[in-house]
Amino acid sequence: MCGRYSIYESMDHYLKELAPEQLVINGYDLWPIERYNVAPTTRVEIIRPTETGLSVDKVRWGWAPFWAQGKRPAPINARVETVMTGKFFKELWPHGRALAPANGWFEWVKDPDDPKKKQPYFIRLKSQKPMFFAALAQVHAGLQPHEGDGFVIITAASDQGMVDIHDRRPLVSAQNWRASGQTRPLPHRAPQR
Repeated sequence: MCGRYSIYESMDHYLKELAPEQLVINGYDLWPIERYNVAPTTRVEIIRPTETGLSVDKVRWGWAPFWAQGKRPAPINARVETVMTGKFFKELWPHGRALAPANGWFEWVKDPDDPKKKQPYFIRLKSQKPMFFAALAQVHAGLQPHEGDGFVIITAASDQGMVDIHDRRPLVSAQNWRASGQTRPLPHRAPQR
């Protein structure tokens, strides 16, 4: 997990679901996003808390600290079990909190008859409401993309009632993830099916 996901409603739809009373400090398109198969390295919308309100930013999916760039592809996920203690994400924790709005994500299962074939499964909430993946992001001020900008989705073990397709799943977050003062370990129970 999580190698592909979908974000296809308008950003206004996600913001109304997440924080209808919260001030959004920058502009965003009111048209549906219509991204049904977001792949790593794609620039996609995330939501970040700032001192004056929420910021919607289009950022590349994948991030590495400056000292690790170019050595291998930038990670797209961070494990909830180690994100707070490892040196790789140290400069993002805890002030780089973000949410990646989504309608669901994809997992693939190998065909038992032909291991070269994989069957994709789209995983979403039963209610079909939007979900918000806990994420860490680096976003520089300004209108132009910065080379060091990017985000990672935080993942947890796929247990406690989650579908049994993959051993990891995105951490579908509660609204309190936006509060950047939180420094205690992240709760990571699977959402109810």
